[in-house]
Amino acid sequence: MPEPGCDLSLYDYHLPKELVAQQPLPNRSDARLLVLSRRSGSLEHRHVRDLPELLRPGDCLVLNNTKVIPARLVGYRERTGGFWEGLFLEQDPHGLWRLMCRTRGKLTPGEQVVLRDRQGQEWLRLELVCRLDDGTWVARPDRDEPALRLLEQVGRVPLPPYIRRGQMLPSDVERYQTVYAQQAGSVAAPTAGLHFTRQLLDQLQQQGVGIHYVTLHVGPGTFRPIKTRDIRQHTMHAEWGQITPEVVRALQQARAAGGRVVAVGTTSVRVLETAALEGTLQPWEGWTRLYIYPGFEFRAIDALMTNFHLPRSSLLVLVSAFAGRERVLAAYEEAVREQYRFYSYGDAMLIL
Repeated sequence: MPEPGCDLSLYDYHLPKELVAQQPLPNRSDARLLVLSRRSGSLEHRHVRDLPELLRPGDCLVLNNTKVIPARLVGYRERTGGFWEGLFLEQDPHGLWRLMCRTRGKLTPGEQVVLRDRQGQEWLRLELVCRLDDGTWVARPDRDEPALRLLEQVGRVPLPPYIRRGQMLPSDVERYQTVYAQQAGSVAAPTAGLHFTRQLLDQLQQQGVGIHYVTLHVGPGTFRPIKTRDIRQHTMHAEWGQITPEVVRALQQARAAGGRVVAVGTTSVRVLETAALEGTLQPWEGWTRLYIYPGFEFRAIDALMTNFHLPRSSLLVLVSAFAGRERVLAAYEEAVREQYRFYSYGDAMLIL
């Protein structure tokens, strides 16, 4: 039996299907913002555009500048003609791709998969080389070009399955990407950052809020639900991240002067808290499997802006560790009552 507070069933909630946002709002910063006080548990209904009123001069926003790559692949198996789809994960130094694959029937090494571009034309052929222990495949493309260049032609926006069953629209190329994305490498967007416009960031800077960037390349494991009854037995997926010495110095100086470090998104939290595991925030670069659940000692962040997350997910557990499970679930109940929009294209919370 899991200890009290560690049973996965405690991190569940009911969400009407119609509250799962299928489209982004016309203006990013018009998203609603449910403000939760960690101290009192009070809730306030605001909008993302109100952040200049909610943050103070001297505070620091920390944003994840990863860039989503067009990683979703669509095509057919040359031998059978059957539909095939995949998700590009990485390219090794020899030009081989690592993929997640989905199709009917059993794939075999040596098979050829023909990929179609966004217009439906045949454009690239992959040879499946071998299946790895984790279920992913190694494949060899028939064009000797960098993967990102090929993906610009043949890849699609890797929307999560709860948005139109993953089927992209042309507008998703821009909207499933933050306005400050720079470092290509994610197969999912750091969704809390989707609410920011250049105008809002400029406004915050002008009133004395520091804007700082870290990197965490979001992997497909971000959508994986926890399957162990005891949440502590869940194994976290690895993701690559970085925080520079310049950002570390800026955050340390801000905190010393009484400012708050406000992480934008759970991905920023994982970078910051990984970099502070030894007690104080340090420059860091590498892979992290940091899994944050109740009982975790937060050393690097003072506040969190985040979207609403799936039930039984490691992301909901992380938010509960920061603000308290009962308060978080009460906030989710309020958001459902007030018809907030949920998940990647939905509204957000600010936990202060």
